[in-house]
Formats: sequence, structure tokens, C-alpha cells
Amino acid sequence: MATYALIHGAGDASYWDLLVPELRARGHEVVAPQLPSDDEAGLAGYTDTVVSAIGDRDDVTVVAQSLGGFTGPLVCDRLPVRLLVLVAAMVPSPGESAGEWWENTGSEPARRENEIREGRPPEFDLMTAFFHDVPEDVVAEAATSEQRRESEAMWTDPWPLKEWPDVPTRFLLCRNDRFFPASFMRRVVRERLGITPDEFDSGHLPALSRPKELAGRLESYRAEL
Repeated sequence: MATYALIHGAGDASYWDLLVPELRARGHEVVAPQLPSDDEAGLAGYTDTVVSAIGDRDDVTVVAQSLGGFTGPLVCDRLPVRLLVLVAAMVPSPGESAGEWWENTGSEPARRENEIREGRPPEFDLMTAFFHDVPEDVVAEAATSEQRRESEAMWTDPWPLKEWPDVPTRFLLCRNDRFFPASFMRRVVRERLGITPDEFDSGHLPALSRPKELAGRLESYRAEL
């Protein structure tokens, strides 16, 4: 029996609610901690929370979504982890804060250019960017949840590692992502990780739009080790 440690992005741990039972049905333990939102928590607090949730479990696969890409590698630096899977995730560079990442990578111009290219207004819209391929009942459920406040320090803390941790890393790019467009993410992953991302037919939130297929992809990664 393996353990999956799921790290949510901006938002809360309910993002994983549809994926958790899919992984448990395959016989695995799953931890999906709610990250702290107090202003001082920052990267250290986020990492401590995930490390504590994993405890002494072994055969751990860490899955980090979006903003969780800043925390996932830090967990791998502190615990013996079998595999790190980044899903539509931000890939940090040494010393870079999450707040700096957007300008450093050119994320916002890439998003706007993609919207214009695909015939949509360039202004950011939550539903258009995140929920365009999520089933209506799931969107309605998400709309009833109170939005978690992100820690201020999370945006300003410099990423503390000097290099990527020594752990097998896979990147799952969401081909229909409107927030981190595919062409943009291919470049970022190539430049910062030196690998070619795998691709998945989903928008930015595959754990909500295609949880069963996402679970299958995660399992295939484990089987390849």
C-alpha cells in the first residue's frame, strides 16, 4: 500500500475531494492536509503541515497542484519520497518567491495572449479560467465553499533550496489550461526542470474535472518506477 500526499494550490484541500476516494479505492492511503492561512505561515508553515500529515508513512508519492509546486519539492527535501508529481504547477527557481514567479516567467502576458488567440476577452475571469471544463454540479458545490485566505508570507518567502531535490519528478501539463496555457508551461518546465512534461486533456483543475483519469495517470507513474 502506497501513500499519496496531496498538496492543494491557492484555495483549500476540498479541491482533492473527488480524487481522494479514487486513490483509496485502489488500496492506497491518502493525506490531503489543509494548508495554514495565517500571514506568518509561509513556505515553512506549509511544508511543516504536509510533513506532519505524512508522518512516518512510507512509499510516498507527493502530488502538488498549481501554487503547491512551491511546497512539494520542500517536502521531498525533508522526507524520503518515492515520486514527486507536479500538476499544472508553478516551478520555482532558487531564491524566487511565489509573488515574483508571475513576472519572472511571463505568466500573465502568456495567459492574455492565449485568451485573445482563442477568441475570448483577455481580462481574467474566475469561471472562464478555472471552471470551464468542470461539471456543473461540481462547480455548484465549489461555489458554496468559503474561499480560504492565502498566507501573505507564502507570496513573499524566497524559495530556499539551492537546487531541485534528488527525487524522480514528473510534470503533468493540462493541455486545455487557460490559466497556465500549454505553450507557456512547456517552456517553463523545459527551462526550469530540463524535462518534457506529460500532457493531459484537462483545464487547470483536473482533480475536479477528471478525477478518475487523473488517478489512473498517477498510478501509471508509480508503476513506471
